[in-house]
Amino acid sequence: MDNDAISIRDLGFSYPGQSKNCFSNLNLDIAVGTRFGLFGPNGAGKTTLMHCMTGLLSYSHGSIRLLGNEIAHHKKAVNKLFGFVPQDFSLYQELSPVQNLEFFGAWSGMRSGAIKKKITELLEVLDLTDVKDKQVHKFSGGMKRRVNLAIGVINDPQVLFLDEPTVGVDIQTRHAIINYLKQLNRNGTTLIYTSHQLSEAEELCDKIALIEDGKIIINNSLEVLLAEHKEDGLEGLYVSLTGKQYKDIEIVSTG
Repeated sequence: MDNDAISIRDLGFSYPGQSKNCFSNLNLDIAVGTRFGLFGPNGAGKTTLMHCMTGLLSYSHGSIRLLGNEIAHHKKAVNKLFGFVPQDFSLYQELSPVQNLEFFGAWSGMRSGAIKKKITELLEVLDLTDVKDKQVHKFSGGMKRRVNLAIGVINDPQVLFLDEPTVGVDIQTRHAIINYLKQLNRNGTTLIYTSHQLSEAEELCDKIALIEDGKIIINNSLEVLLAEHKEDGLEGLYVSLTGKQYKDIEIVSTG
């Protein structure tokens, strides 16, 4: 049985009208059960790669398999296997948390009884019970982030993609989200995460890849990479490997 959540082979992708490829023959494996972080400066290709892995973008050549399924050929089946928490809010602001979760649960093919049970669980875990029937547009940014996360996991995904899941939230909300993601991972969900908040990434991720100019330049466990390069954090690791500063990285304390 394939032990990879994601297996990418010889991936090629370019945006329409652009002569330069974003990726050329890119290869990457992400094992089942990993808390995997994908990092790099703006324009490196990390969000584009995540969009290719979720089927939001169609690649020109190569292969991406999610839990053994080629996503270009089995999109309907693959969509039931993963969840996606995008950086931009993917929800209906005029609806309540309950209404949003009911809609996205049904859209993912869940039965009504399972949706109701999962909504109760998510509202409690993410501290949204008291506002479950209020319109989301009245919420703070942190509360909207929690609703966004709940939508991404309503279908109990085996693989969860997270693009800047805590951007703009306060420290309490960040801790709550990170702790919940760790619990999901302990229960078997593979996490594929990208962020500019490196201290948060060090807390969450057990394996990382650095991407620059559409190429994976390192890919290993965080512990091994820091030891090999005698660095004590991701920022120093990047500088030691590329000789460049992260000009757009936000160093945020999670302590």
